[in-house]
This record gives sequence, structure tokens and C-alpha cells, in this order.
Amino acid sequence: FIWVILGNGYAILLLFALRFRYPYFIAEAKYMCRIAISIYRTPKFLKSNPFYTLVDRFLDSVQKNPHKAFIRFQDETYSYAQSDKQSNKIARSLLKHAGLHEGDTVALLLGNEPMFLWMWLALAKIGCSAALLNHNIRSKSLVHCFTCCGATVLIAGAELQDSVEEVLPALREQGISVYMLTDQVTAEGMESLTDKIAQASDEPIPADLRANITFSSPAVYIYTSGTTGLPKAAVIAQRRLWAMSFFPSVCGLKSDDVVYICLPLYHSAGFTLGFGGAIERGATVVVKSKFSSSQFWDDCRKYNVTVIQYIGETMRYLCNSPKVFEHFKNDQVHNVRMAIGNGIRPEVWRTFISRFGNVDIKEFYGSTEGTLGFLNYAGKIGAVGRVNYFHKKIYPYALVKFDQEQDEPVRNAEGFCIEVVKGETGLLVAKITQKAQFGGYARDPKQTEKKKLYNVFEKGDVYFNSGDLFRTDHENFIYFQDRVGDTFRWKGENVSTNEVSDILTMATSIEEANVYGVTVQGYEGRTGMATITLKKDHQFEPDAIFSHVTTYLPSYARPRFIRIQDCLAVTCTFKQLKGKLVEEGFNPAVITDPLFVLHEMVKSYRPLTRDTYQSILDGHFRL
Repeated sequence: FIWVILGNGYAILLLFALRFRYPYFIAEAKYMCRIAISIYRTPKFLKSNPFYTLVDRFLDSVQKNPHKAFIRFQDETYSYAQSDKQSNKIARSLLKHAGLHEGDTVALLLGNEPMFLWMWLALAKIGCSAALLNHNIRSKSLVHCFTCCGATVLIAGAELQDSVEEVLPALREQGISVYMLTDQVTAEGMESLTDKIAQASDEPIPADLRANITFSSPAVYIYTSGTTGLPKAAVIAQRRLWAMSFFPSVCGLKSDDVVYICLPLYHSAGFTLGFGGAIERGATVVVKSKFSSSQFWDDCRKYNVTVIQYIGETMRYLCNSPKVFEHFKNDQVHNVRMAIGNGIRPEVWRTFISRFGNVDIKEFYGSTEGTLGFLNYAGKIGAVGRVNYFHKKIYPYALVKFDQEQDEPVRNAEGFCIEVVKGETGLLVAKITQKAQFGGYARDPKQTEKKKLYNVFEKGDVYFNSGDLFRTDHENFIYFQDRVGDTFRWKGENVSTNEVSDILTMATSIEEANVYGVTVQGYEGRTGMATITLKKDHQFEPDAIFSHVTTYLPSYARPRFIRIQDCLAVTCTFKQLKGKLVEEGFNPAVITDPLFVLHEMVKSYRPLTRDTYQSILDGHFRL
């Protein structure tokens, strides 16, 4: 008995010693164990014949737990079995009326609702891929997004009929079939779909309709902004979809969890991690039409949510929301145990934990089209992950010196890239291998090629250029620093400066526009700002410009600040210079040029005075 006590004592002392010498040992061990499990399971799915898809995983859950809640939306609950039958009805109606076949692509223009999820399940059951269109985009951008994915059919929600009618002539020219989720339509060139779904059978869909799907077949197209001026359709193959769906389980998601999805389902986070991760685990999802800070915790309590998703901006909104209860500890009355997301700032992280309780925040880094991701499994505030020997061995990557002026990596005399030292900021590049494949962008070989770097460390190697800058600290934690190129992130969205410039110069009075992001105290990411020149004999028209940007640009892409100059500074190759403009920001005490700020309340742009500037910094004037 004494020896048992002594043995336990030594074990406890050993654990304490390990914890002191290696403070992240337990967290790292758990992380590596989960990684090992996912690596073990992946080949079983990839090598199965026929290929075992994510929809097959869903069907297994239907058989195992038919009556378990799968989707909760508003006051409705839909079980796995009900969702299966509803997706069968959709699949059969599309087979009959849209004439779809295995390998076809269908574009979805839908908001966050159960129909979005059922529609994807239906398409997956008949071997079709889905292009997830951002329902905020309009006109030129909408047509572009539709065209570049090669879709032959567009399915849109009833509330988006005006957006579809605006581009209907262009779609009809391409011979596209357009279906609206209504019982009847009035516009020529559209067909109703809801009535057809209601009449269809809910009998199971034969698996042989998707018999030729392989791990390299496109599963979904998700759009990402870049330097091209228009969104690009990242090709998410079946293999990649599996990898992204496994990620929540690596974070610690379980089958009895309830996942709250308030991020857009057309984004990779909401769709692949939220929806896909729940299918992979056989969990329940709560779908919210859009994020609401005032309803967030009430929803979490109502639906017994245990896992939430976030972006930095949503966490800040929650922290800034008024304290409804008399004592702040009442904010901790909920069952949320884990939050999965990215972009949370250190001060917001601390405030969130202090106010809402010890929620396990799983901050990560990853891009829709990227080949590599990081997970902050140790909970180090501010970090997106930790350099791990085994992770780096499986998915080789490096941080290399980057020349901001030349907009390219620095190379040595032999022509190879140079790794930065610990603590120095460098560009993240990830080696493209059989395990870490780069799917590229649909119908855009030029932009696909631009994301590749050749001969990085040796002749013949190929790396993915993330376009993101990072640094590591003395404990090997890795921190996101900034984004390079002509994009900036605002309200959780990547904004293409070229796309916004193109829209601005469509306005009657604007000759040229140089768009960039500026930092604003108290906000994540960068706020959109445009320096413009006016056409000869034209004045700046605040009301007209406000109407123009709100008509053609989604809210997150609208320039909050406008600066007017006589001419724009350019390089010898006529590339617009942004660095100095970004540095000068929007301070009227520093800038002598006319400055304007977007004013939502009066639906116009108003002069940016020193008082307004201070009001923005104080958080009274909201952007």
C-alpha cells in the first residue's frame, strides 16, 4: 500500500516537472493524438471503392441516429432522417426538371437557412458540385462568379429575385437554367422550384448516380477575393473537403455537440468547418440567418449550444454589447465550451474570457484555397498556432523574407528564398505535395499559377504563396502579422481593392480611384478608403456616390473614407502607390486634401472634420 502511495506521488511529481519544463506538453499530446487519428482515418475514405464521400458519412448518421436533431432553425427542428428525405425530394426534382447529371455544377444563391444545407446534400447525392455564391454581390460581380465556375444551373432564394432579374439577360445569353425557390414566378426566363420539390418522392437516391466520384472530383466551389479585381472560385476537391471537415474534430468537436453557425454558409468557415464538421462528427447544427450580438447568447441558451464559430469582428461585437443583466457573471450562464475561429485580437480574447467565462478558444489560421493551416491548441493568447516538428514534417512550410516594395520574396545569390530568423516577420510559403495539393481556381490558370513559387529552396520544388506574413516567438508560437497584395480584410470579408476601384470609376464624376485599407482604433482588420480624382468640370457628389456604392458594393466593401486629390501617385510602370496613403490614414489634422466619411444615417458622404475623426476614435461614430 505504501509503495502504491509512493508510486502515485512520483507520478504526480513527474507530471508537475513535465508541466514546468514543457508547459504545453499535455495540450500538444492531445493535438497530435487527434491529428494521428484523422491521418489514420483519411486513407480509409480515400481508398474506398466506390469513394466514400461526406454525403455517405451523413447517410451513415441517418441510419445510426435517424431521429437525432440535425438542423435547428428559428423554432423548427429537423432530424437526420427528415433532412435526408427533404434532400431526396430536392434531388429527384432536379433530376427530373433540371436534367442534371453526375459531374454537373450548380450555383447556389441562398442565405443561411436549412434549404442551403439540404440543397447541397441533394446535389452531392446525384454527383454534382455546388458553387456557393455570396448573396451580397450584384451585377458584374455576380455574373463573373457564376460564369467562372462553369455552372449550367442557378438556384436562388425567393428574397434574391431582384438580384437575379438584374443579371437575367446575361444568364439567358449563356443558356443558363434559372430556378427560384418559390411556387410560381412572373419573370420570363425563370422557373419555380418549390412546387416541384413538394411533388417529388422522398425515396432514397441510388448511390450509382455518383459512382464515378473520386477524391479529386470537385465537391464545392468557394469564392475568395484576390488581386485580380474580381472574386476567384477556389476548387475544393472531395479530398480537401474531407480534410476541412476533419478539422473541428482535431479541435475537439464531439458527436453530442451543438454547433452554432452564424457565419455565412457561402464561406469556407461556415460551410466546411461548421456544416461539414458537424456531418463528420454526427453532431447538431443551429443555423442563424445572420450574426446578431443582441441575440447571440439568448440563442446559445435556447438551443443548448456547446460550440460556436467566430471571426475577430463578431467576438468584438459580443464584447462591446451592453450588459443586459445586473451582474456580469450572468453573461456566463450558457453551455458553450469551445469557440472555433480566427482573427481575434489579444485584448478582445482577454475581455471575452473575462466576461463570458472560460470558453476554450481554438484560434486557427487557414485559407480557403491554401494547403496548410495552424491551430492554437495550447490557448496562447494572440497566437494562431505553434511550430510543431511533426506537423512541419507532414506539411513542409517556411517563413521567408519578403520585399514589400517589390511585392515578392527576397532571394539570395543562388536564386533561392531566405528563411527569416525567429522573431522576424516573413511570408508563409507551404510546399505543394501529394498530401498537400493546391486545387487552384476554376477556369483561371493565370491566377492559379500566380499563387505558386518555384525553386524556393532547391531546384524544381513548388510552394504555395499564402500572401500572408507571420512571425514566431521564442516559444515557437506563430502569429499572423498582415496580408500582402491588393486585398484587405474588413468585417470578416476579404476585399479586393481593384474590384472596388472598378466600381467607383463607374460613377459619373470619378476619373480614377486608388483603394486601400487603413487601420482604425478599436476595429479588427482594415477599413476601406479610396483616394480619388474627379473628371474635368465635375464636383464631388456625396449623395450620388453614396447611392452608387450602396447599389453596387456589399456593405463590407464600401469605402468608409474618401480622399480627393488632383492626381494619383503612380510608379514608373503606372502601378498606383498605396504605401504612403495607408500611412497617412484619414486624420484631417494631417491631410490637407478634402476628406469625406460614409454616413449611414443620412445616406450620404459627409466632410470628415476633426470632431468626427475624434468621434470615430472614441467609438461614438460607428463604421
